[in-house]
Amino acid sequence: MPTQIKENYLKAIFFLSQKNVEVSITELSNQINVSKPTANNMVNKMEKKGWVIYKKYKPLQLTSKGERIGALIVRKHRLAEMFLSEVMGFGWEEVHDIAEEMEHLNSEILFDRMDEILGFPTKDPHGSPIPDKNGKISKSNYINLTSIREGEKIVLCALANSSKELLLFLNKKKITLGAQLLVQHIESFDKSIQVCLQDDSQFVLTFDVCKCLLVRRM
Repeated sequence: MPTQIKENYLKAIFFLSQKNVEVSITELSNQINVSKPTANNMVNKMEKKGWVIYKKYKPLQLTSKGERIGALIVRKHRLAEMFLSEVMGFGWEEVHDIAEEMEHLNSEILFDRMDEILGFPTKDPHGSPIPDKNGKISKSNYINLTSIREGEKIVLCALANSSKELLLFLNKKKITLGAQLLVQHIESFDKSIQVCLQDDSQFVLTFDVCKCLLVRRM
């Protein structure tokens, strides 16, 4: 059983791999906020455990064993977020830090019960897929809001970035998952997008915000 620190490394590599990022030591150290020598030392330890494949100057790869462990940590995290949000009434901007602590609980029965109580959800409060009990994860074909053209109607399905700052911003604009938006205008200078919600409220979203919103066309 990996230690909490090793679990964080496995989760980070799994997370970056899911984003189709080539996972280098530099990328990994930035994700976990440690020095490159520290990350390199830990990766060497995990390679000896058979969790990663590490060749100099090559991207890191999880072994099938390491990938399953990483996926199950992500599963616990996202189930915890859903439980905190749907059952305990926490806002989607509040759940991440608490779930960071809960994901290290070594109690399969606890998370299975959460899953059952929640009705076996497939997405977390931010729209990210929840791996199943075998570590399998589904991929969604959502598109970035920056790819949408003027006049198109879309539904917000997930977030590419669920930072607290972004979530609080979306709260202010009353934008939630499932919100339907009409793209009214795209500013050619800075690519900001003017949208209209179902309640006819209108506002402009910066390009940086739009990059974080994953949608599907209606």
